[in-house]
Formats: sequence, structure tokens, C-alpha cells
Amino acid sequence: MDQQISFDEKMMNRALFLADKAEALGEIPVGAVLVDERGNIIGEGWNLSIVNSDPTAHAEIIALRNAAQKIQNYRLLNTTLYVTLEPCTMCAGAILHSRIKRLVFGASDYKTGAVGSRFHFFEDYKMNHGVEITSGVLQDQCSQKLSRFFQKRREQKKQQKATALLQHPRLNSSEK
Repeated sequence: MDQQISFDEKMMNRALFLADKAEALGEIPVGAVLVDERGNIIGEGWNLSIVNSDPTAHAEIIALRNAAQKIQNYRLLNTTLYVTLEPCTMCAGAILHSRIKRLVFGASDYKTGAVGSRFHFFEDYKMNHGVEITSGVLQDQCSQKLSRFFQKRREQKKQQKATALLQHPRLNSSEK
């Protein structure tokens, strides 16, 4: 079991590295890595929704697309998906449809998480495929990356608002 934990952490560190690529582009820093049953990386992705003007360009979806193209099959049997943030409902649907065997995520998403935090997508007995779930792998690192990103974004918005107020014509007029 220690080998599995070590491998999970190694892959989550890779996903964190990919999340940095998203952040460098101004995207929410989420990264995803898909590995086959032998532990080979067959797909990777990071958020590109803003850059691509594509609401479906989440890290998970991009990793799944890359892997499916690589193996020429949308069914990604016996694979494990590592993602820094709990998947949303859209990504959970893609995970289900692609037949991922196991999902490993770092930080929980209490606003839109579909794997236990907000919704329990995979617990519906009517689903035609089961997915093994492991949560909380490198949770602190994943959570901190997201927290720092959103804190920085809030500070930038405050600065933009302050700058806009200072440039407002009524505040800068010399009329008395």
C-alpha cells in the first residue's frame, strides 16, 4: 500500500506542476494526469477555458481527450485520473463515460464538486460504471495553490477598482 501512496503523490505532484501552467496563463490552477494500468502517463491537461474561450476546457477533459486520441479509443479502461481539484459534474460525466477505473483528487471543491463535496455523482446506483475514488492526496498543497491564486486575483481586482476610481472624471476635475 505504501507504494501506491507514493505513486499517487508522485502523480499528484505532476498534476500540481501542470496546474502551474494554467496559472501562468491566468487560468484557475488545476492540473490533471491520466495513467494506464502500468503507471505510464497517457494524457495530461490543465485548465484552458479562458485561453481557448471554451467552457469545456477543464484540466480533466483535456487529459481525457489527449489520452483517447493517443490510444485511439474513448474508453480509457483500467486507467487512473489524478486531478488537483475535485471534478465538477461535467468532468464527472466525462470520467464516467470514458470508463476511468480510479479517480484521485487533491482539494475538495465545496462550490461545484461532484464527488462528495457538493454532489455525489458516482454514488447513484443507476450509473452504468463504478469509479474508485481516493480523495485528499496532497490536499494541503492543492488547496494552498488555489487559495493563493484566488487571494491574488481578489487583490488585483481591488487595485483595478481603486485605479478606476482615481481616474474617474468627477474625482479628478478641477471644478469647484
